[in-house]
Formats: sequence, structure tokens, C-alpha cells
Amino acid sequence: MSIPTSTSVVESAVIEAPLSHVWHHIKLQNFSDFWSALKSSQFVKGTSDDTDVVQWIFNDGSEVEVKQEEHSTINHYITYSVITAKPELTYTSVLSTIRCYAITSGELEGSAFVEWTGNFSSDADAGVIQDAKFKRRDALADLAKAALKK
Repeated sequence: MSIPTSTSVVESAVIEAPLSHVWHHIKLQNFSDFWSALKSSQFVKGTSDDTDVVQWIFNDGSEVEVKQEEHSTINHYITYSVITAKPELTYTSVLSTIRCYAITSGELEGSAFVEWTGNFSSDADAGVIQDAKFKRRDALADLAKAALKK
């Protein structure tokens, strides 16, 4: 019997670097430049001009193709979905969004707040959600390191 679980995950971090230094890294094809879990990230050849599909190859050998669904350089967010995976996913779908906000006042003025959500299909189990949570936490920590190098 499976354990009922939320099918969404939200992880966030304050990165003590300007928004422009953080947002600069939020391009699907460049995730391997900051995310230590990825061996490579690159555009998939042969996709149509109006579709951005990027292949992420993880250090453990797993591969996913992610499709950019939405992108706003004005509002600083990107939404993507996983369209293929090797090995196959144990769930039907996931839609993820990364949003970045400038912190404009207070002790952390000049920093950035980053939120990375994932909304999974109802067949995702607790293990999938936990894995997504920790992958996002690790990636946000890696993003902070990369943004601070600027």
C-alpha cells in the first residue's frame, strides 16, 4: 500500500548576490555550469525553432530531456517540463518553475530570493517527492556558489 503524499515540492533560498548574477545562470542549457549533479546540459538537435528542448545528463548516468514551457526575463522565471527520461520515470509528469526575486530592503538588500517548485502527477510517490526536494536544495546551494563567483 502506498503512502499518501503531496505531489508538489517547494524549495527556496536567499542567495547573497545581486539578482542579475543569479538570473544569469537560469538557462536550461547552462544548468551544468552550476549544478554539480549534472555532467552536461545542452540543446537537443533537431527540435523545431519554436521549441527549446535541453538534455540533462546526470553524474549517475540518468538522462532527461526538459522542454522550456515559459520564460520571462521581465519577471525572472522559467517553467519547464520533463518530456523524456532514461531510465523511465516512475510517474507520468512534472512541471517545474524557478522564480527569482530581488530583495530590495532590509539586512539582505541586494540579494536574491530563489524559489524552485515542482508539481508532479498524482502517481508520484513519497520517494519521488523527497528526491526532488533534495535535488533542488543541492542545486540551490550550487547556484549560490556560482552566483557569488561573479
